[in-house]
Amino acid sequence: MGGTAVTTGAWRPLSGPSQRVALEILLDGPLSRAELARRVELSAGSLTRLTKPMLESGLLVEVPVEAGDPKVGRPSQPLDVIPTSHHFVGVKLTGDTALAVLTTLRAEVIATEERPLTDHTPAAVADVVVELARSLSDGRPPITGLGISLGGHVDESGDVPRGDFLDWHDVPFGRLVAERTDAQVVVANDVIAVTEAIHWFGAGRGISRFCLLTIGAGVGYGLVVHDKLVDTSEAGLGLVGHYQVDPAGPPCERGHRGCASVMLTTDAITGQVSAALGRQIGYDECLDLAKNGDPEARRVVGTAGHALGRLIAAASNFTMPEAVVLGGEGVQLATVAQDELQAGLQADRHPSAAPPPIILEDPSFTQWARGAAVIAIQTFVLGR
Repeated sequence: MGGTAVTTGAWRPLSGPSQRVALEILLDGPLSRAELARRVELSAGSLTRLTKPMLESGLLVEVPVEAGDPKVGRPSQPLDVIPTSHHFVGVKLTGDTALAVLTTLRAEVIATEERPLTDHTPAAVADVVVELARSLSDGRPPITGLGISLGGHVDESGDVPRGDFLDWHDVPFGRLVAERTDAQVVVANDVIAVTEAIHWFGAGRGISRFCLLTIGAGVGYGLVVHDKLVDTSEAGLGLVGHYQVDPAGPPCERGHRGCASVMLTTDAITGQVSAALGRQIGYDECLDLAKNGDPEARRVVGTAGHALGRLIAAASNFTMPEAVVLGGEGVQLATVAQDELQAGLQADRHPSAAPPPIILEDPSFTQWARGAAVIAIQTFVLGR
């Protein structure tokens, strides 16, 4: 994860109660001192001692409040952060493009930019990433952190043992980018990154236990338990893609019959419909044909929807989440094949089990790039 953080403000990595206080305000602020003390289980005096240096350094600010009842006296001013005090760039790498976003400290997207990846050599891709970061920050204060996400296996040092869509093996990508910029650099698996974005700043905020299933070029799975991401060295290996969801389905390249990777990816769905129709079609057209009653598209999309329901059931049965989040560029399958999805879900759930709440994410690639920015924000805030 090398690189040196640009000191564009006074935020310093915190630990213990100070970190808890800062995180509560970052994620849910502005917060009154009374509410903050309740959340972090501190006395008013202890909270005052902790927040005083943060206020003096500019990490926290007091938010003005409207005058209340004159009989009550001066109201306590809530505490908050200044989101625009730091900016971050997140870059999502695919086999074809690099999509980047510029965000605030609260992961609010300010600008987006995209570049084609015509050369997959690691040095060339690193150049593109840094060019995007410089372009997005042009005319603005220097960025504090640069996050990069990609499909595949990424280790803690930012090396990429295996990059699925770039055909990379044992690439020290974090170091290559860090050599080209002064910003703090972090590289992460793309599903891990988007799971953390949902966890910190999205639909998963406030949900202690949820899972994310993504469908698109691949099938991904992320899990948060007890308000913490479940992360292991096996993240990014695409394990859920080889979970069987249809015993009668076609075999994958490894010989697994009817696994998620051959039933749910956008290429798998469009490939089947294109073969049936005798012409190449895109994913959106495929879903439109299914919605309009084309029998071949309806059959393929319906079968995929049923398979997705079974995958949701498996995730729910094993992890018992409070909610299941569906994301990825292929997520509209859940809407078009809603009936088949529900049938597949119910087929593999106990009749007495409550259906898990299902939350659909925005299918745009911006969400993936935002996830990369959130990894950079976390690295900066937590001092990882």
